[in-house]
Amino acid sequence: MYARMLRMQVKPERIDEAARLFSEDVVPGCREQPGYRGAYFLVDRKLGECVPITLWETEADMIATEENRFFQTQLVKFLGYFRHGLVREAYEVAMADPR
Repeated sequence: MYARMLRMQVKPERIDEAARLFSEDVVPGCREQPGYRGAYFLVDRKLGECVPITLWETEADMIATEENRFFQTQLVKFLGYFRHGLVREAYEVAMADPR
């Protein structure tokens, strides 16, 4: 399994709105992508940081969402929420405990 993470500095007053957008708009779109395995939206309200994470069955599935422009289309929806730039990271999930 593979995970894509973004670290976003978000205006503190817009964190809940960003989480709702991720839950109600981005995740349903992810569910339509091959290899999608789940998502999380982590927040640190004190720092104004949000970390959306999507999980993918294979690295190829994850990369395909960039090649078909799905990832970029979803990212654009958050442009009005950023205080600063964002960092994109991807990792192989070596161990998971989905309890």
